[in-house]
Amino acid sequence: MVNIPKTRNTYCRKCKKHQPHKVSQYKTGKKTGKAQGDRRYEKKQKGFGGQTKPVFHKKAKTTKKIVLKLECSKCKAKRMKPIKRTKHFELGTDSKKGKSEHAGKYR
Repeated sequence: MVNIPKTRNTYCRKCKKHQPHKVSQYKTGKKTGKAQGDRRYEKKQKGFGGQTKPVFHKKAKTTKKIVLKLECSKCKAKRMKPIKRTKHFELGTDSKKGKSEHAGKYR
């Protein structure tokens, strides 16, 4: 489980110095179906003849790499930062797992 804070003080390429950055998780946009490969595939699929191209079934990976989107709080410049693969990812939440509210370490 990876827990990352919502703000991070890191280098901004535009400001050329360290600035606080707002951290969010990158999500891929919706496919439009207008890319050249999609248009070619749809044209090939038309008419009789069934499935024309191979359908991929041998999926090897069970996770995706997490990509953080860092936005500079001063100049609003954005950049992507890939981190390790993980199944569980949290952004700025306090995990209270295994911690008692009142019990300290030496109580």
